[in-house]
Amino acid sequence: MAEISERLDQILSPARLLNVGEGHAAIKTVKSIQTNSKPNPRRLFVAEGFWLCSLAVKDGIEVETLLVAPECVYTLECVHLIEKMLPLAQNAYTVSAKVFGKIAEKDKPDGVIAICKMKEWSRSDLVFDDKAVVLILDGVEIPGNMGTLVRVADGAGADAVFIVNRKARLTHPKFIHSTMGAAFHVPIVEFESVDDCFAYLQSKKFTVYLADSRAEKMYYELPFGKRVAFVMGSERYGISRVWYDKPVDLVAIPMLGQCDSLNVGVAGTVLLYEACVKNKLGGRR
Repeated sequence: MAEISERLDQILSPARLLNVGEGHAAIKTVKSIQTNSKPNPRRLFVAEGFWLCSLAVKDGIEVETLLVAPECVYTLECVHLIEKMLPLAQNAYTVSAKVFGKIAEKDKPDGVIAICKMKEWSRSDLVFDDKAVVLILDGVEIPGNMGTLVRVADGAGADAVFIVNRKARLTHPKFIHSTMGAAFHVPIVEFESVDDCFAYLQSKKFTVYLADSRAEKMYYELPFGKRVAFVMGSERYGISRVWYDKPVDLVAIPMLGQCDSLNVGVAGTVLLYEACVKNKLGGRR
């Protein structure tokens, strides 16, 4: 620990960081983001701890404010991260262990929290090959489910996630945590309406499938090998009716037990991996 304290002092002393208390604006901002209690037009989110901050730095996420609690830092890896983040942050402060404990959500905080700005993607950022796979979240309400599906999109190698009828903020702490950092690099594009989203998909020659347990066609029967997009609906209300008025196909996952449907995150996992394996790996499993 002596080595860690000495190295931290070498890094922080020249920077002459102001030590702030619980009433400082940066602390209040962290609490506001964590409680999701106020408007967040600047799309700020909280990255807590070595692992999540490391991913944010790796993916070039903009760091607005860095908060360091020297008493809570217990690894040299975290010291090196702080050294890397200091020149990236627009603002940086130190806080006491007591103040840090009031804003940290981890059981064993490691002394670093960053207020970051979520990356914004536009349609012009997207480039699709002939076998692209896209996931569309239509009215998904639970931030944890949204985040899980973004993480699945990353794991399966999907090309993008589209959002229509958004019900939860992309800066919600549960969304950030459940993406496990995938939200920092997976293209996430929000559309104003179903009509807008569908028109874009048509312009890019995607075949659109609605995940619907009433469908006669099973997911493993689909003719893959082309651009495909899957629409996952709200946990309570399902897919918006307007989708069903479009030239789309329905697809189901067979339910062999007594349950009539799967959690949206599980269903999305099945569909995305099937599509990505067949499109991107030529069917190899």
